[in-house]
Amino acid sequence: MSNDPYVLITADTHAGGSHSQYRDYLEPKYRDQFDEWRGGYVNPSEEHYGAKKLRNWDLDIRTADQNSQGVVGEVVFPNTVPPFYSESVVTAHPPAAEEYELYLAGIRAHNRWLVDFCAEDPDRRAGVGLILPNDLDEAIKDIQFIAESGLRGGVLLPTVPPDCKWVPPIYDPVWDRVFAAIQDHDLVINQHSGQGSPRYQETIVGEAIWITEVIFYSQSGFRHLLMSGVFERFPRLRYIMTESGCGWVGPLLQQLDRLHMGMKRGAIGEMKYEDGWVLNDLPSESAARCCWYGASFPGKSELEGIDQIGADRVLWGNDYPHYEGTFPYNLESLRLTFSDIPESTRRLLLGENAAKLYGFDIEKLRPLADMHGPTPEEVDEPLTRDEIPRDSSCGIFHTAMAQAAS
Repeated sequence: MSNDPYVLITADTHAGGSHSQYRDYLEPKYRDQFDEWRGGYVNPSEEHYGAKKLRNWDLDIRTADQNSQGVVGEVVFPNTVPPFYSESVVTAHPPAAEEYELYLAGIRAHNRWLVDFCAEDPDRRAGVGLILPNDLDEAIKDIQFIAESGLRGGVLLPTVPPDCKWVPPIYDPVWDRVFAAIQDHDLVINQHSGQGSPRYQETIVGEAIWITEVIFYSQSGFRHLLMSGVFERFPRLRYIMTESGCGWVGPLLQQLDRLHMGMKRGAIGEMKYEDGWVLNDLPSESAARCCWYGASFPGKSELEGIDQIGADRVLWGNDYPHYEGTFPYNLESLRLTFSDIPESTRRLLLGENAAKLYGFDIEKLRPLADMHGPTPEEVDEPLTRDEIPRDSSCGIFHTAMAQAAS
C-alpha cells in the first residue's frame, strides 16, 4: 500500500469578514444603518484582535494553520456575525418580517465577501453561500449568484425551527422552485448542526437543554426532505448534513422506511390514512442516491454504522477555527480515530469524498499534500494515553481521557 501523504480536505471549516470588510461589501444604501448598528464602531488595528478572530479572514494565518495540520483543502461555512445579525448564521433563527430586509443585505454582503475570500486560494477553498427562507424568489436570485460566482461549496439551506411560523417549513411544496434552482445550477445543499432549534429560556438550564436537543433539531432538515419526497422530485440533488457524525443515519433510515411503508399501506397502528401518500421509494433509497454526511472531528462512535450507508458517503472535517475542533492537534485526532480503519476507507473519508462532492482537483492539491499531509505510517500509530492533549477543547480528547481514567 502506498505511503503517499493523504490529500486532507476538511468538509467543515468556518470563516467570515470583519466589520470593516463587511461594510465594504454592503450595498451603499445600507452603510449608514450599518454604522448605526455597530454603534459607530471603528475597526481597531490588528493587535487588538486575538489570533482566533484573525483566522476567520487572514490568508497568511489561515494558510499557515491549515498547513501545520496537514490540511490542503477546505469547505467554508460562515462564522462571524454578518451585518445586522445578533449571532452567527450557523445558530441564528430566520429573521422576522421586520428584520428581513437588513438581514438579506447582511447575508448578501457575506456572499460577496466569500467570493473574494475563496478567490484568494481557489484550489483550496470551496465556499458555502447563504440564502434566507422569507422570500423564496429572492432566495432563487441568491442561488443564481452563488452559482455564477463559482462558490462551489453550494448553498446553506436554512433549517426552519418549529416555532418560526412566519416562514414555510422546507417540506412545504412552495420550496420546490428553490430546489429546482439548486438542482439546475448543480449546487450542493448543505445543512450544518446548530440551526433548527426552537427558542429556549435564556438561563443556564435553557442552554443545557439546547445542547441536549440541538442535534435532533439540526437533523430535522434531513428528515423533512426525505419524507416530503424532495429527492424523488429532484433526483439530481446532492445533500449533506455536516457536523453530526453518521452513526445515527442507519437507525433513522430504518425508522423512516417503516413509517413510509405504514403510510403507504394506510395505517400505522391505530392511525389510519387515506390514499395520497407522497413517496414511492423508500427513504433509504433516496438517501443512498442523494445524501452525504459530514463527520466533523469524529470519534470512533460517530463513525459507527458506516458500512450501512457506505464509506463513499462520509466526509471528515476539523471544524477550524472553532475551539471544539481538532486544531492544533489534528494528527493526534487522526491517530485516535483512524489508526485501525482500513487504508482505502481512510482515503475516502479524509479527502476523496470531499473532492468528488465539492469539485476539488486532487492533482492540484497533491503537491501541497506531499509537503504537509499526514502519511499512513503516521496515522497507523495509535495515540497513547500520555499523548492525549490535555489542553484541547475537542470532545474526542475529553472522551479518550475519561476512558483512559476508567
